[in-house]
Amino acid sequence: MESKQLKRLPVGIQTFEKLIEQNCLYIDKTAYIHKMIKASNYVFLSRPRRFGKSLLVSTLQSYFEGKKELFKGLYIEQVEKEWKEYPVLRFDLSGSKYMEKEQLQNYLLYILEENERRFGLSSHYTEPNIRLSNLITRVHEQTGKQVVVLIDEYDAPLLDVVHESEKLPVLRQVMRNFYSPLKACDPHLHFVFLTGITKFSQLSIFSELNNLKNISMEPEFAALCGISVDEVREQMADYLANFAAAQNKTEEEVFETLKVQYDGYHFAWPSPDIFNPFSLLNAFLDKRLNSYWFESGTTTFLIEMLRQYSNVFTDIKSIEASAYDFDAPTESATNIVPLLYQSGYITIKDYNPDFDYYVLDIPNREVRIGLTRSLIPAYIMPNTLVVNNTARRMAQCLTKEDVEGALTLLKQFLTTVPYCDNANTEGHFQQVLYIIFTLVTGYFADVEVRTATGRVDMVLRTARKLYLFELKLNRSAEAAMQQINLKKYPERFALCNLPIVKVGINFDAEKHTLADWKIEEQ
Repeated sequence: MESKQLKRLPVGIQTFEKLIEQNCLYIDKTAYIHKMIKASNYVFLSRPRRFGKSLLVSTLQSYFEGKKELFKGLYIEQVEKEWKEYPVLRFDLSGSKYMEKEQLQNYLLYILEENERRFGLSSHYTEPNIRLSNLITRVHEQTGKQVVVLIDEYDAPLLDVVHESEKLPVLRQVMRNFYSPLKACDPHLHFVFLTGITKFSQLSIFSELNNLKNISMEPEFAALCGISVDEVREQMADYLANFAAAQNKTEEEVFETLKVQYDGYHFAWPSPDIFNPFSLLNAFLDKRLNSYWFESGTTTFLIEMLRQYSNVFTDIKSIEASAYDFDAPTESATNIVPLLYQSGYITIKDYNPDFDYYVLDIPNREVRIGLTRSLIPAYIMPNTLVVNNTARRMAQCLTKEDVEGALTLLKQFLTTVPYCDNANTEGHFQQVLYIIFTLVTGYFADVEVRTATGRVDMVLRTARKLYLFELKLNRSAEAAMQQINLKKYPERFALCNLPIVKVGINFDAEKHTLADWKIEEQ
């Protein structure tokens, strides 16, 4: 039984005023907001979907509209002395997805008309850029106060055509025209904020808006969106206690489980650990784990991009890159890393200051498992049920330390996998094995793990054992085992405090399955 009445969790609520009026939990971000407002008059922030960007925009709207009563008890109430009221123009571009040029222009006119109505204005202009410029100047004249412009999901019209060579330039020009008044109207503007998922170059979208400050990778704003570990501990302790009681576990056990499942994001370095807010709030509401964020969106575009850039699933791990390589304009990218990072499928895990590069990887278990499952039809077979069942049965064998049984299941399974163009390569079988092992909750799989003398094809860690896999194609399991021993791979893992099992596997390219294998325990 709950010990006390808790505030409602704001699942699905993206309006700050509604959240406060309905007495919902609000993770206080106003210290960051106050700092951001003082940093620049033109600010840009990119974050993955469902990370609280719309709530941030709504909070800014309430602040600039002078609704001091909504901020009672929050940080900004203590430090803000003036509480000036400004006219706010807010544009939500999230409704402009999957549109052609004419549809997009009509949508822009529609949201302009909505803002005009709020100030009792009307306009006969049919060009969105002219109409926006007219709106800003007239609101300034009418109110006598400079205007605040807030743009949510600024990139929504372009995301689904980001790598379509015909559509992207057309829609990009429409949006460039729409945003162009933001520079010319500077005397009429008090503050401008744009947020979205991806980063488009200032040249292609914002024309001469060269005073736009990008805070996306600034350490002081790393926790502006999302929920930090400290915020969970300090502001969500009672929800953690309820979750633990429902699971019949200790609070620390539940906290560590939640960290593995939903934590691990870093949008700068240094940065606190950031939880995915959408998944965390839903987990607290349901008092169980689920793939909330991953299942709330589609990864179809990601699969297409992997194919376009000739990437394989195992490429999405321990990526070393400079900021220029991943915090880069998406439309000019020559690899998939910027799209993966800005969409939230990989995040910053480390930084090397001596050589100025970052290490990027999948943030947590939810993304890893979700991504793996979504790639099954493209990499293995359309029947995901068969793949998931195979992974589970192999896991059951490995739990009983029955490697022989697990490999027998794998051999049987591979005979059912349809032939594909690259099925006669060692890399194909490595991908299949990696995907299957990644599906197993509680196990950790990695590929091409470096040692002092080479690379282990695959490493699998369970609760009781560490398995080293060496894969060969059209050779022999004995040859695979000889390489493990010759390269002294087990020495690399001597400090893992787990018994090591060496597994040499030989695949048959003609039959598309395992030919033979050899198992030795260290």
